[in-house]
Amino acid sequence: MSETKIITDVNVHLAKNLKYARAKKGWSLDTCAKNTGVSKAMLGQIEREESSPTISKLWQIASGFELPLSYFLTEQVLFDSVSEALINEAENPKSISIKTVFEFDEITKMETFEITLNPQHEHMSEPHNKNVFEHIIVLKGEMAFFIDDHWTNLKVGDSTKFRGNQIHGYQNANKVPAIFHNIICYL
Repeated sequence: MSETKIITDVNVHLAKNLKYARAKKGWSLDTCAKNTGVSKAMLGQIEREESSPTISKLWQIASGFELPLSYFLTEQVLFDSVSEALINEAENPKSISIKTVFEFDEITKMETFEITLNPQHEHMSEPHNKNVFEHIIVLKGEMAFFIDDHWTNLKVGDSTKFRGNQIHGYQNANKVPAIFHNIICYL
């Protein structure tokens, strides 16, 4: 059984996985930039371990490669243990953190993250591929999610699902962190 281990050097991990994904597709940096919508300069910085992209940029890269987000957030090892990969939003490390609960599963086409959204923070996400569905289950605190041009409030125990192929976002206007599971399905 495989598990996920903590990534101690995020830049090294991202560089390795980006290079591997690009080599597997046979893409140049130019082709990669066209397919992901991320600049050639930024991709080069990631591959040279000079830059840590934001969660939004990672989504763009993963979508361009038609890979699950967890491809860039976790590292597989070949023994049993607990999944614990954490990554913070690069622009504001105190704003949002993501822990991989279950890495992408090829059979179910799903991955699960535990997201902590700190107080007074909003995170907007660009559209993902057309066959991506997101499910949210609030575990702690209160939050709102943005879809179809409006915000909807959620509290502990509330859940919702939506197509990820549109602009969407998460907001915590409260004074305590909001924690939720984000289950992503790739159909």
